Amino acid sequence: MIVIDLYDGKKKMKEQSGNKNTQRGKQLLEEAVNVIDERGEHYGPPKENFQRIADFWSVYLKGKLKDGEAITPLDHALMMDLVKTARLMETPQHWDSFLDKCGYAAVAVECFDVD
Repeated sequence: MIVIDLYDGKKKMKEQSGNKNTQRGKQLLEEAVNVIDERGEHYGPPKENFQRIADFWSVYLKGKLKDGEAITPLDHALMMDLVKTARLMETPQHWDSFLDKCGYAAVAVECFDVD
C-alpha cells in the first residue's frame, strides 16, 4: 500500500507494504479516476471540452493547416500527452505529470468509436 503524505504542498510517496511497482501503478490509476471525475465537474464532459479546445486550436492554427483540416479532440489529447512527456524528460519523477498522462489517455479513448 502506498500512502501519499502532503508536505509543503508537494506529494511524497512512502511504501508501506507490497510490491511498490505494482502499488504505485494502481495508486496512479485510482487517483487518475478521481481527477477525471473532478475535472468533468468543472469543465463538462471530457470529449465536449476537448472538442472546444480543438476548435480554438484550429482557429489559431488556421494559417498553418491545409484547407479543410482541423484539430480533433483526439489530436488534443495526444498533443497534451506529448506536453506531459516533454515535462517528464526534465523532471522524470513528477507524479502529477504521470497522473495527467493517465487522464489524457483515458479521455483519448472516448474521442473515437471502437466496435
